[in-house]
Amino acid sequence: MKTYSAKPGEIEKKWVLIDAEGVVLGRLASIIATRLRGKHKPGYTPHVDCGDNIIVVNADKVVLTGNKLKDKKYYWHTGHPGGIKERTAEKMLGGKRPARALELAVKRMLPGGPLSRRQMKNLRLYAGPEHPHEAQNPEVLDVKAMNAKNTRRAD
Repeated sequence: MKTYSAKPGEIEKKWVLIDAEGVVLGRLASIIATRLRGKHKPGYTPHVDCGDNIIVVNADKVVLTGNKLKDKKYYWHTGHPGGIKERTAEKMLGGKRPARALELAVKRMLPGGPLSRRQMKNLRLYAGPEHPHEAQNPEVLDVKAMNAKNTRRAD
């Protein structure tokens, strides 16, 4: 029996809409990363972009569990000596680009390389409830109903 290897012309890409309101950041990012790569499909091929197009609305309303809102830090370097910078998750979610926290979480769950950079272009993040992709008729993926742990419980 031969191993099936998908060709780029054989790939059937779907559009998926996810509402991120009240969903835990890391759990949502892992679901998105899996769907972007196409690992949820039976014909998954590692060297071909066989993932879906993902639209995420309300990306600014993701939640973090525990003390991560104040303790989690995002680091970057300016390229100059002593140029390490940091920002807390609270400032990131309350800042100018609140969807950036989810974007970084998904990006860091994908393997580094040209293919994953191309797959990240299939992800569209919107801070509010509106998106301009109604013409694609996206199917809704209810992440909250997948697992009870995907939403934050009141302790």
